[in-house]
Amino acid sequence: MKIWPIFKKEMRIYLTTPLAYAILLVFLLVTGFFFWVYFAGFASASMRAAMNPQFAREANITEWVMRPLFTNFISIILFLSLVPMITMRLFAEERRSGTIELLLTYPVRDGAVLAAKFLGALALYGVMLLLTLVYPAIIRYFTPLDWGPVLTMYTGLVLMGAMFLSIGLFFSSVTENQIVAALATFATLLLLWAIGFPADSADGVTRAILQHVSVVDRFDSFSKGVLDTKDVLYFLNATLLALFLTLRSLEARRWKG
Repeated sequence: MKIWPIFKKEMRIYLTTPLAYAILLVFLLVTGFFFWVYFAGFASASMRAAMNPQFAREANITEWVMRPLFTNFISIILFLSLVPMITMRLFAEERRSGTIELLLTYPVRDGAVLAAKFLGALALYGVMLLLTLVYPAIIRYFTPLDWGPVLTMYTGLVLMGAMFLSIGLFFSSVTENQIVAALATFATLLLLWAIGFPADSADGVTRAILQHVSVVDRFDSFSKGVLDTKDVLYFLNATLLALFLTLRSLEARRWKG
């Protein structure tokens, strides 16, 4: 499968347009603000802990800074609409300009086209996460840091991002309007983010279903530094399902000509 040429094309488009740089800048500014808030709070708590040994045992850098920061990444990615902005043009623009027909007539499988575009979007998302490594690096400069939970948190963010991007790809493949694709992606991700909130007031099967589908509940174990197989499978299965639906959409487009 000729994935590499299409992947290079997608990365070139990202790197030669201001959108990618705007996404990275806004993401770093917002996450940097939250990091400053949490780290300043920890520094203040550490000063109080110097006078109170009991409090010192409770002042854990992972719990005070890294866990709330990583948990807020979900809200930041969602409410800044970063994923919809990354994925909205991938197929929608090709459909609008008519180049999707040309692309699908090339001697390349639909799966290769999908994989290349997905990996391109995932690469940009990966750059976003790599840039945030400066935060644990700053923490490590001032105080010891347990890297095990941090790596687990990053694993959760990668899996969650892959699922979000695959959903965005699907909506981009079914419409030629980028705004519609972005709004549909945002609405779906918002639903997955909020669906777990009513679980506390529900009971029985309904509560179990809501908690199972909720992205927040599924990411919770990662934020605690726990790598739970059930949560890993949730993100992987959801990603594969969205990619499968996108592939069916592309194949339907090919048959329609």
